[in-house]
Amino acid sequence: MARETDHLTALDATFLELEEADESAHMHIGGLMVFEPVSDAPSVGAVRRHLEARLDRLPRFSQRLSTPRTGGLHWPRWERDPRFDVAAHVRREQLAAPGGRRQLLDWAGEFYSARLDRTRPLWEMVLLEGLWDGRWALASKTHHCMVDGVGSVDIGHLILDTERQPHRAPPAGNGHRSDSAGRVGEGRGAGDLLSAPLRIATMPLRIGRDAVAGARGAIGVARHPDRARGALRRAVSMGEVLLRDEVVPAPHTSLNDPIGGKRRLETRRVGLEEVKGVKRALGGTVNDVVLAAATGGLRRLLTERGEALPEAGVRAMVPMNVRRADEHNARGNRISSLFVHLPVAIADPLERYRATVREAEALKSGHQAEGSSAIVDLAAHAPPALHTFLARSLFATRLFNLTITNVPGPQVPLYGFGSRLEEIWPLVPLAAEHAVGLAVLSYDGQLFFCLNADQATVPDADALVAGIEESIVELGALA
Repeated sequence: MARETDHLTALDATFLELEEADESAHMHIGGLMVFEPVSDAPSVGAVRRHLEARLDRLPRFSQRLSTPRTGGLHWPRWERDPRFDVAAHVRREQLAAPGGRRQLLDWAGEFYSARLDRTRPLWEMVLLEGLWDGRWALASKTHHCMVDGVGSVDIGHLILDTERQPHRAPPAGNGHRSDSAGRVGEGRGAGDLLSAPLRIATMPLRIGRDAVAGARGAIGVARHPDRARGALRRAVSMGEVLLRDEVVPAPHTSLNDPIGGKRRLETRRVGLEEVKGVKRALGGTVNDVVLAAATGGLRRLLTERGEALPEAGVRAMVPMNVRRADEHNARGNRISSLFVHLPVAIADPLERYRATVREAEALKSGHQAEGSSAIVDLAAHAPPALHTFLARSLFATRLFNLTITNVPGPQVPLYGFGSRLEEIWPLVPLAAEHAVGLAVLSYDGQLFFCLNADQATVPDADALVAGIEESIVELGALA
């Protein structure tokens, strides 16, 4: 008999249901890591052996769903895949000549356009050779339903370390974990530095699951007055979100027309110190600079399309970490969301930036994050047969136009198989009728912007990222 923890939660099942409801939705997350030039990239056999020796840390990565679809009376559960073979999940490919950045982005678009096979463990990794000047890359893809089940740890972090040639600790055998098992080197492993930021960067709505517990029973509330006050506060917060973001829906734009199943990636890299200079001179935070830059990019895209710019702004879902200071080492994710109106109708870059800062500050000082958590937790109590309708409503276009994620990553160099990691491109998934999503991650003094766009409806994705770059230059000049 399966243990309770072997069953998917309602929140995990949401990401399966979104795919089942619409063929255009791809609910895998992932990232592409580009390493420095080397004379010989690691072999695919070396990558497979390295991961296989450490998969005891990630049991979900050798398990499959008991049934490939949701629905019925119970959620699917995780069960051991008797046919699991790491070679079926890790393969090698050669980038098409001349192996430049455009070829890499085109390859990544194809890679992230393919859904994962639900009859097998829901992940895969590709060792990619043939990049410019002798570089090589690792691309990973993991279904969103699985990542939270392994405590917010991804397969990619097992590759990385903070030293070029770390001391190799022997892997734990027979499925037992040791203090050093699964870590490439001793001391501060890259998993501690990288896994949490990447998980946040690629999770659009990973909400804490224990928030409803304070209002479960009238007896409990009567015995604990603090619970009553907390339940009331959450009810008020939920009402605030429903009034603001459901009664007054997000504006319709061409970003929310029906989309297809093919993806296109566009990227930009900006110096982190340049962005920090803007926030020091103009106020706000690094996240405010990112949102203002995205606002400028969206303004340029919609203007070039000849669309009327929504006066109320384009609404972005922006994940935020709600973990308390005393939960720093706790497993799992505590993420909620803010729905931020990006003032695309404002032409002046300084005024646009100040409006973005005011909007973000007002939301952070309010109760929207708690209200968002309450809504998702309430939906989680619906039976599996009905939950799919609620899951779709949580990702409806009336709630938000696009997802924008930004988190700070490690500011020290990381290494894989002796090669320095140069770039990290995180991926945010696209739900149905959401044509673009933006993931931003800082690493080693750089800020990496990665746009995931629908290939059919956003052929002008380069205009958006060019607008982002242009906005940062404008803000830098003002600073």
